[in-house]
Amino acid sequence: MKTEISERLRIASQITSQAAELALSYFSRRSEIDVSSKRTQDFVSEADVAVENFIREQLGHYFPHDPIIGEEMGGQLSDSACWVIDPIDGTSNFLRGSPLWGVSLGLVESHRPVIGVVALPVLNELFAAESGKGIFLNGKPFTRDDCFADVQVLSLGDSADDQLGEASAFYRGLREAEWSVQCYHCTTIGMVFAAKGVIDGHLQRRTTLWDIAGGAVLCQEAGLETVVNFGTQGIRHLSVASGTPALMAAVKPLWPDLSPR
Repeated sequence: MKTEISERLRIASQITSQAAELALSYFSRRSEIDVSSKRTQDFVSEADVAVENFIREQLGHYFPHDPIIGEEMGGQLSDSACWVIDPIDGTSNFLRGSPLWGVSLGLVESHRPVIGVVALPVLNELFAAESGKGIFLNGKPFTRDDCFADVQVLSLGDSADDQLGEASAFYRGLREAEWSVQCYHCTTIGMVFAAKGVIDGHLQRRTTLWDIAGGAVLCQEAGLETVVNFGTQGIRHLSVASGTPALMAAVKPLWPDLSPR
């Protein structure tokens, strides 16, 4: 049942909206900004750092006692409420001028994402959700679009840590099950598009906490079956699967160990 936006979600939405404006200002002059590489095909720009710094400052003002984890400046996951920032998810898309990137802020409690706010600045969309309270798009209640469900499309996340043989077999299994597969190179986009109903779900066998902390709540509140697994190596080694019943039924034979841990 839809309810009013809670104060905590309202503040998180406000922070993310302002961060999106900052990110968009960098996007409009991205040819001028400094960029470095963390590893092969994994980039960080001065925009990433500036946006994370802004979000951290705002969270410190409104929630001074809450721990914070960010992609660029790190942090430690605690059992208490912990904010998780991906300042620009899809940095490579951002740098190339694609609109498919986002700013993500999530709140995790006891290893479970409970609040998620994701801005898609170029598309002028701000999605916000809290466990049990539904989804809001630009401040208004939102319901997932489930038209044309027989057009079977999913998003498959990729990672530099993927084992290519395993990834290829998984992709082939999905195609053989007659699913069309998209790869946006941005977990946030995959999860938001799943929550919107643009696609049936998002699957990613290797991801990070900051990539999924915001989007997982959106997918959950959209009514999709959502499984987040924390691996043995902490916040940098997770997996996520979120999808419609039809997609999840097709996925489970291909991903036998897919279950909450």
